[in-house]
Amino acid sequence: MAAQFGRRLRKGATTTAVAAAAVAALSASQAPGVAPATAGGGGQEAADATPPPGTPVTGNSPYYTDLPPLNTPDNPDLATGKPVTGEGEAGIPATVLAAYKQAERTVAETDPACRLPWQLLAAIGKVESGQARGGRVDANGTTPSPILGPVLNGVGFANIPDTDGGQYDGDAVHDRAVGPMQFIPSTWATWGQDANGDGRKDPNNIYDAALAAGRYLCHGDRDLTIQSDLDRAILGYNHSREYLRTVMSWFEYYQRGTHEVPDGTGVLPVGNGPDSATRPTPTPSPDRPGTKPSPRPTEPGGKPAPSPSPSKPGEGSGGDSGDPKPTPDPVVVDTVENAGTGRMTATAGQDFAVRAKVRVKDSEGEVVARQKVRFSVIGDTDSRFPGGASSVVLLTAADGTVTAPALRAGEKTGTFVVRAALDGTKHKPVDLVATVTEWMADKLTAELTELTAAPGTAFADKLVVTATSKGAAAAGVTVTATVTAEGEETPGDQGPYFKDDSGKPVRTLTGLPVGEDGRLTLPELFADGTEGTFTLHLTAKGGATLTVVLTVEAPAEPTPDPGTTPSPAPSPSPSESPAN
Repeated sequence: MAAQFGRRLRKGATTTAVAAAAVAALSASQAPGVAPATAGGGGQEAADATPPPGTPVTGNSPYYTDLPPLNTPDNPDLATGKPVTGEGEAGIPATVLAAYKQAERTVAETDPACRLPWQLLAAIGKVESGQARGGRVDANGTTPSPILGPVLNGVGFANIPDTDGGQYDGDAVHDRAVGPMQFIPSTWATWGQDANGDGRKDPNNIYDAALAAGRYLCHGDRDLTIQSDLDRAILGYNHSREYLRTVMSWFEYYQRGTHEVPDGTGVLPVGNGPDSATRPTPTPSPDRPGTKPSPRPTEPGGKPAPSPSPSKPGEGSGGDSGDPKPTPDPVVVDTVENAGTGRMTATAGQDFAVRAKVRVKDSEGEVVARQKVRFSVIGDTDSRFPGGASSVVLLTAADGTVTAPALRAGEKTGTFVVRAALDGTKHKPVDLVATVTEWMADKLTAELTELTAAPGTAFADKLVVTATSKGAAAAGVTVTATVTAEGEETPGDQGPYFKDDSGKPVRTLTGLPVGEDGRLTLPELFADGTEGTFTLHLTAKGGATLTVVLTVEAPAEPTPDPGTTPSPAPSPSPSESPAN
């Protein structure tokens, strides 16, 4: 499969020179919003691709049709992992890029056969929303205002009646595509994810939307290194051959190299994309020869609106106001410190109530916002972040702090470390100790609390105990059972007993395991020859206790019927008569 994918790339590379001249000539003759065929994804394989059945992710909403520049972002530093800087279309806003890469890692853990590349998510994000309006997201990856496609009322687009009561798109009559990856609400209801661990599945959050897109692209046992699977995955987003060719052109462009740019400074596309009526009109980019600006907007009454200030290459609008956002001065980060994380302890299989929280400061001790912090699970443990991730990257907030998603404790007990480090740097990290404990029971109950047996016999009833923790079955908890004389704390050498593996009497059993349903059936109890009242003490891991009264007594003698006359004693036989 890898070889097939390599052949496709090589084929695209050999046709680049010819395609470049054709695309340049065609682009120069067409207005923005028209997508000519490209070398990537536009061959016979794409023409033969059949869109999958059902409503596409976006409801076939409009998308940005800008094509990549003819110059490529090839950079040798990409292979070595060195930081890459630059301008223009190859730049992807930091938080958006982090979301794509996190989605790739998460899907690789849960569906490795899909081979989802983050560059495919970046290509779709570029075409659907211009990388979340050039990276206008907050520290948690959420857009300051919803990114909405047009009303899908059948006028020029699909007719999709409302499915979410306006919860996501604010329209209770018809649906609209929502968020940086442009999900219609009905599709989001199926594929929505909570990738940033805030407890919400938000289509306007780039982390949530990118993971949802990744899972959608991979469904149906697809292998995205196979061209037919890749084509069908993209066509599932929008049933359009032109859409397929546009996404493929960006996909192959990003595969040749990208770099990170500050949030809010990404290049905004030109043309009719989602909510384009409310966005400022960007100026033409020198990276895209042949593009033309959209007509200048007007204010009420027909008066021309003020023109937005020109942007530098690599800068976007910085916001819906149209004012360019300058690139911030570099910040010298000095330390990462614990920001008050409490004791991190959880029972196996449960969520940690305390989440790791750290603070980033510069060399002058001032807090620093929008710094990427990677939280990693270190050690011999199966505890994981949401989605099964062993690491996540988040940005610090305005106060310099960042809080990791809630960890889910695995089944392995013991301690491990949650390491918080500035992503991509060698600054000293913060190691926070986390502990997973065995299941604890806070309550033991039994239907029978008194058992009776005759001396030298087995107790007829078997004792069944239920162990719970906060009302739920405490599966896996261990119980200790001890038999003592009434009022005593330690077992003696007389009274009821269990049997060990060799059949010898024992009056203490330890490590009795509770089942998945929280129930434990105790081994058979026997009474020796000692009559009296005894106590069975049951203690579960976690401190829950239960006592059961054991009574050993002989059966009562039958009582004669008062109306019955005793029979006379028989007379001695002649042979038994006394001698004279």
